[in-house]
Amino acid sequence: MNQHDPVVIVGGGLAGATAAFALRERGVEGRIVLVSEEPQLPYERPPLSKAYLRGEEPIEKAFVKPADEYERQGIELLRERRAVQLDPVARRVNLDDGSDLSYGALLIATGSAPRALTLAGSDLDGIHLLRTAADADSLRAAAGNAKAIMVIGAGWIGTEVAASLTQMGHAVTLISDTDQPLERVLGPEIGAVYAELHRAHGVTITNGTVAAFEGERTVSAVRLDDGTRLPADLVVVGIGAIPRTKLALRGGLEIKQDGVAVDEYLRTAVPSIYAAGDIAAAWHPRFGRHIRVEHWDNAIQQGLAAAANIAGANEPYTRTPYFYSDQFDLGMEYRGYAPQWGQVVVRGDLAKREFLAFWLADGRVVAAMNANLWDYGDELTELVESERRVDPNRLTDPDVPLAEAA
Repeated sequence: MNQHDPVVIVGGGLAGATAAFALRERGVEGRIVLVSEEPQLPYERPPLSKAYLRGEEPIEKAFVKPADEYERQGIELLRERRAVQLDPVARRVNLDDGSDLSYGALLIATGSAPRALTLAGSDLDGIHLLRTAADADSLRAAAGNAKAIMVIGAGWIGTEVAASLTQMGHAVTLISDTDQPLERVLGPEIGAVYAELHRAHGVTITNGTVAAFEGERTVSAVRLDDGTRLPADLVVVGIGAIPRTKLALRGGLEIKQDGVAVDEYLRTAVPSIYAAGDIAAAWHPRFGRHIRVEHWDNAIQQGLAAAANIAGANEPYTRTPYFYSDQFDLGMEYRGYAPQWGQVVVRGDLAKREFLAFWLADGRVVAAMNANLWDYGDELTELVESERRVDPNRLTDPDVPLAEAA
């Protein structure tokens, strides 16, 4: 791409906004347009289930950049605008107000939408999803008068929201369709740690699958598939997210792993179009497959990488996936990619919630997590990226340095 060609970024979230400013840092001098559906300045989403939801921090603290930075760096931020059509041949994006944007390079960073439940009673008032600052505002206000809150889904969003609402003084029941919270990503051993954490702080955990919502105009109960009826006057559905691929599909782009297929340079099969963040199913050379990651760090790092490659750097994106979560008094960091594993081993004290956990496959550490221990990040990353075979007994022995566990 010529450094003076216009760049259009569709998606005003963390990946898109990060890329916009990184393009300037990379020397791109042409027009940069950032199309955002929300009225707010682009912001980071993790606070929506944590400090912002609890009312401890203003939304301004989550802004990627203050308003004057967009003007200073010549980035055109089109707020409350949506891209509806894409013509890769003409290199043109059509917006919902009827206007067109021509581009030399296009970055699709449309992110994900919260997954809803389509069950009997799903349209009742009092059922909330959480994806935007407006969603968090609505949920916080509704929780103020709620007597019985149900959080459906015990993944990251569900457990974080349950923790925050409990910290706000509300009675919360967390409904999990697995035996332990977070079991699908962490396994039952570490999931049990989170179950005990939540119960210790007053969260009620119920296992089951939601079959329907009951109520007249407003939800009054959640009914499980075994017939159990749980009274509720506020429900939060946190069962994951769906990549927003409609624009890409309309442009004829390939979809993999439910996201936009891109190579290791975050480039689609159309050389002028890139994708980053939640939406990108990116080829990862080390894993030998397309992977899609829905986390804060990935949005930032892929935004930076996409900007670099739009500017001509030709740098492959090979970063090891990383994410974090803070719930009550348990903070953790996770590094790696473990869609399947054979064994989970632990160094440290699960009861005290101070430990390292390792997910092993074929005798190698495919993912590692530090929980309330903060001095091991680099060692865990090196261990995961080395792909060396390890001795599980030495891995769990606190007297053996991690570098010597192979």
